[in-house]
Amino acid sequence: MGMAIGLFVLAGLAEIGGGYLVWLWLRESRPLWFGIVGGLILLVYGIIPTLQQFPSFGRVYAAYGGVFVVLAVLWGWAVDKKTPDL
Repeated sequence: MGMAIGLFVLAGLAEIGGGYLVWLWLRESRPLWFGIVGGLILLVYGIIPTLQQFPSFGRVYAAYGGVFVVLAVLWGWAVDKKTPDL
């Protein structure tokens, strides 16, 4: 169970972190390497779910969806300094 949770958290951080770096490159005029590193992280994100031991892709993504929402809120709070609201 710990391995599954760890992979969900790792996938969430890879998706959010990679997307954030691409955002910074395209929208905030950061250097090209931000986009390249972000793209590579997003590539790794696509591989991480295949490491799960669940028998069904749909179940993996359904469970991951909840983890992603929580991580996205925490990322916004910690990195963008946007306090969650109702």
